[in-house]
Amino acid sequence: MAGEDTSSADLAPPPLPPLAKASAGTGFAELEGDLLRGTLAMGVDRWFWGEGVCLLATWRAAEARGATHPQLVLDYMGRHASRLPVLEHVNNMAPAATAAELLRASGDLGARRLVEACLAWYQDAPEATRASNGALEHWPGGVWADTVYMAGEFLLRAGRALERPELTREAVQQWLAHAEQLQDTDTGLFAHGTNQGTRIDCFWGRANAWIALAGADLLHLAGDDPAIGEVRERLAVQLRTLAALQPDHGVWDVLVDGPIETRGILETSAAAGIGAALLRSSALLEQQLPAADRLLRRAGERAVLGSLAYVDDGRLTRVSAGTVLQLIPFGYSVIRDDRVQPWGQGLALEAIAAWNETTAAASSSSAPKSEEHS
Repeated sequence: MAGEDTSSADLAPPPLPPLAKASAGTGFAELEGDLLRGTLAMGVDRWFWGEGVCLLATWRAAEARGATHPQLVLDYMGRHASRLPVLEHVNNMAPAATAAELLRASGDLGARRLVEACLAWYQDAPEATRASNGALEHWPGGVWADTVYMAGEFLLRAGRALERPELTREAVQQWLAHAEQLQDTDTGLFAHGTNQGTRIDCFWGRANAWIALAGADLLHLAGDDPAIGEVRERLAVQLRTLAALQPDHGVWDVLVDGPIETRGILETSAAAGIGAALLRSSALLEQQLPAADRLLRRAGERAVLGSLAYVDDGRLTRVSAGTVLQLIPFGYSVIRDDRVQPWGQGLALEAIAAWNETTAAASSSSAPKSEEHS
């Protein structure tokens, strides 16, 4: 294509070698502790999307270790339940996914207030606009992959906490409505978003992470929904393509299909999120792909070990800043990645949580069964 600008790609630093698998040790316990300290040091205060990613990942990382009710989550929810946050955008839904988990685990009344307030916004707010096929728009006239995570995880978990299966069905339908708008039929990859109804075919890494993480959770938590088969099929194609495009060091470029303008510009938070989704999905997708459990498991391990190599002093580095929809690939080559970001911290913790969840599950399934005695 004429006019390609490789000025940013030409300056990209080389990739780091991935961590050795032996580094997982006791489930990355030391690294998890470092990430939590780094997260606390940056502050988790606003009722917004980056904080929401951190909270849900912290909850899941604790669960994967058999712990409950992380203090970070309790403190955060207590502060916001005493004075309900301002809700004005889909990104304000993200922290409520963890409020729903707290409600389901403990019946916390403050968490219930937060969940119900966010549910009211989703259902009735004038800012919560929908595309023609029902997909919740990120901005009026724009459907973004981010929304499936920011609102979808909330709907899925609120449905379970409130015992309202229609909310779980809505989470499935939102995932599929976004897939209809954003998924490339040839590759299965997801574009970042649409602009006034037109899909912009920039296959941004973190967009694919949001979609894959939400899809994997639907398979686990909404598995009896009548439409879950289509989610499974679409997710399988996406993950197979991502595995095929993955470099040996495990971390995809900021645009995962490798256009020349972003080639070599790595994005670690996307790799951490995709790695978590690959690990969680591998066994569940075995029927859709030959040897899918092994193929996706290996790709997931490479992504986790590759991305976690970039943790420095408790902070995931090489994480792109908040990224609006770009109209051409070059736009993704100039997003700053020199600061710690809450979504980077959260997605690194998601990677550790998924590693521990799936390692425990694999160990349990392969362990010899004890003999039964009458």
